[in-house]
Amino acid sequence: MKKLTAALIAGLFALGTTPAFSQSAAPNDAQIAGIVVAANTVDIDAGKLAQKKSQNKEVKAFAKQMVTDHTGVNKQATALVKKLKITPEDSDTSKSLKESGDATLAKLKDLNGAQFDKAYVDNEVTYHQTVIDALDKTLIPNARNAELKDTLVKVRPAFVAHLEHAKHIQASLK
Repeated sequence: MKKLTAALIAGLFALGTTPAFSQSAAPNDAQIAGIVVAANTVDIDAGKLAQKKSQNKEVKAFAKQMVTDHTGVNKQATALVKKLKITPEDSDTSKSLKESGDATLAKLKDLNGAQFDKAYVDNEVTYHQTVIDALDKTLIPNARNAELKDTLVKVRPAFVAHLEHAKHIQASLK
């Protein structure tokens, strides 16, 4: 569950373009669910691109892990929101995530080889740190449903693990 849920928000800031993570008002549970779905989808798309474009074995393996984790989390998130009778709702944050993810993918598509690997991994480091900050400062404090909040709390260690893994790869690419 940790691995899967970690991927849940992993797409939050995929690929170097960090979207705004604040809204004029604190997000409600439906908006938090929408943010999670958007974040997941963005990181799945980035991971799929990295699996296709990278020639680096370690980067490809990391990208595969991101796709696997985020796909699993999407399934888990869908089951949870159905159980809780919450319909994910768009917010400024979820819209920004989608737009930033699309822009980053467009940038990455123009890169190849070591340039691509570095850009992808640098983004994953920044993204995971941003996700951890978002969990701590926005998502967890504003989740009202106890089960949703508990899930967000449980995913945090997986994000930390993803961040450390991405930093390890980043160091090897320099």
